Amino acid sequence: MEDEEAAAVLRTVGRQIKMWREAAGLRQAEFGSAIGYGEEMVSSVERARRIPKPDFLDKADEVLGAGGKIAAMKEDVERARYPKKVRDLTRLEDDAVELGAYAGLHIHGLLQTPEYAHALYAMRRPAYTEEEIERLVAARMARKAVFEKVPRPLLTFVQEEATLRRPIGGRMVLRGQLEHLLQVAQLRHVSIQVMPTDREDHAGLMGPFRVLKLRDGKTLGHSAGQLHDRVVSDPRDVQVLDMRYGMIRAQALSPRESRAFIEKVLGEET
Repeated sequence: MEDEEAAAVLRTVGRQIKMWREAAGLRQAEFGSAIGYGEEMVSSVERARRIPKPDFLDKADEVLGAGGKIAAMKEDVERARYPKKVRDLTRLEDDAVELGAYAGLHIHGLLQTPEYAHALYAMRRPAYTEEEIERLVAARMARKAVFEKVPRPLLTFVQEEATLRRPIGGRMVLRGQLEHLLQVAQLRHVSIQVMPTDREDHAGLMGPFRVLKLRDGKTLGHSAGQLHDRVVSDPRDVQVLDMRYGMIRAQALSPRESRAFIEKVLGEET
């Protein structure tokens, strides 16, 4: 596993389960039968080759009489389930008091429905396995916790018009996605704007990016490419992104106009 941080967590969990199992005098097959999993799964978890689900840890805790010690590892295991770049990005989002994002190719990840995210990952080439897709979708949905933070951060998004019309996952998925955008846009700490295709002036043609303003006063940028995402920390580069994002927001429809625009597109999907 290339992600050493996650690998270390899984090795620790695997060792603990093995120690408790052996102390209980159970073979892997007997233990697996007792918790409703196969011997191969137990072996893979103990060898840190598979990520145990919360149900696995809860049942293991109960059968082995661990008194909550195994179940308590669920939070660490859940974090290890997500790719490292997702965990790193989540930490930044958790620390942000303001987040602004421009999305030009698809609906921004924080605004996606599970169905839309699944369809998006399913189109990736080389193809992901279904297990990988489920892991990535779960990670993306977990990041939505940023909407519930207290105090509330200011979250602003600018969506390219084309992202509202591209039927990723099919028309029903798109319709559900547009309805979700309208629901999120009603939150007082969220602003969603649309950049119409017919705009002559557009400061975002270099591609999607985001700007994050953190609690300590620092501002960072984040850009996504074909193969790599990167955090932008050089103050001069961050200043350019911050300025560019301000121009994009000024060139886009206002939040009120954008809601009306999304409603219009949704109406065309009926």
